[in-house]
Amino acid sequence: MSNRQPGVQSSVSTGPKTNRVAVMAMLLLAYTFNFIDRQIVGILAIPIKADLGLSDAELGLMGGLAFALFYTSLGIPVAMLADRFNRSWIMTGALFVWSLMTAVCGLAQNFWQLFAARLGVGVGEAGGVAPAYSLISDYYPQHERARALSIYSIGIPVGSALGIVAGAYIATEINWRVAFFAVGIAGLILAPLFKLVVKEPPRGQFDAATKHGEKAPSVVDVFREIAGKPTFWGLSVGAACSSMMGYGLFFWLPSFLVRSFEISVLDAGLSYGALLFVGGSIGIYAGGFLADRYGQANKALYARIPAIAFVATIPFYLMGILSTNLLFAMLVLVVPTALGLAWLGPILTAIQHLVPANMRATASAMFLFINNLLGIGLGTALLGYLSDILQSNFGEESLRYSILAGTGFYVVAAVLFFLSSRTLARDWYQPAEAAGQTTNG
Repeated sequence: MSNRQPGVQSSVSTGPKTNRVAVMAMLLLAYTFNFIDRQIVGILAIPIKADLGLSDAELGLMGGLAFALFYTSLGIPVAMLADRFNRSWIMTGALFVWSLMTAVCGLAQNFWQLFAARLGVGVGEAGGVAPAYSLISDYYPQHERARALSIYSIGIPVGSALGIVAGAYIATEINWRVAFFAVGIAGLILAPLFKLVVKEPPRGQFDAATKHGEKAPSVVDVFREIAGKPTFWGLSVGAACSSMMGYGLFFWLPSFLVRSFEISVLDAGLSYGALLFVGGSIGIYAGGFLADRYGQANKALYARIPAIAFVATIPFYLMGILSTNLLFAMLVLVVPTALGLAWLGPILTAIQHLVPANMRATASAMFLFINNLLGIGLGTALLGYLSDILQSNFGEESLRYSILAGTGFYVVAAVLFFLSSRTLARDWYQPAEAAGQTTNG
């Protein structure tokens, strides 16, 4: 006799756990390349600025808005396809396109050519994340999802660190164009291997049947589902505020280290790469672990844990950014780097559970649209613009004070997450037949 809950399909179709590990490893590797290609421009900004004669404001537009324009605008239609068709094929195609356009960045001869190539990277990466969130939710049951999404999200600090270190090394030993060629070609080689390993699982196999059954929802259906849920909007805008600081730091901290501590591009890459790898990996996994452990009994903690973490970043950023000692600054900044990324597992899991299983990719894309349009599109540009304004007073130290001003975004994010925690249990999606079986805490 089966002891499954009514309406929940068997998990046999995903294969043995070892296969699930291989799939997660490949998803993590693809996400790592996603962030290598996305963030390598941060360390290359220094030689690019010198070679092409760009201002900080232009660098901010190229590093943020150029990528975000198509990345955000195409994310929803691509996710709608992912809610209808094979997600593995969609991600494979996305990986191929963004890797190709990363290589094209190395051919740019002026600001507008590089801007256009970065638009192309955004086009490809539009299909790389929301489908993965949906896939992971169909490979892992609910009580393991925050950790699974956290493990996947470790691709952010690992990819960012590798992009910064590899970019710094290649730019120092050869030139910045070869750095783009190298990481782009590596992604092109990975694409067919990704398709061989990552298979399409049945949708919602670990979840009770949704009220929409097997019918693919329209974007209007998904919007109607989330429109009356303030939790979705609070979490989305809160995440966007945190990402304005997070993506701004990814792009500008290497330049800050070079300018304020007078170290080489390579040393800045190694220092910040180590900081991201250690602090980011610990913080992301810890956030997912805490959410899985305590969120099942009290769903409000999916939002409150990140809110507390954001508030705790402020004193550490003040100490680290204002320090004039490089070693002390790096040691102190490990802590807020971890705390600032702890939101990923808990919040991404909460977003997955605000809608039925067959709406997850599209709902994730709507979340990512808000998060990335503001986070990537505005965060990097605003810090660069503020640095230009402050340059007349602070000279090469202008980035130090621009970054400090950016910590205010974490305060706003913490407030929005705390407010969202009050409605999270109410907005958590439950099919009619499962209502009453789940404790919302």
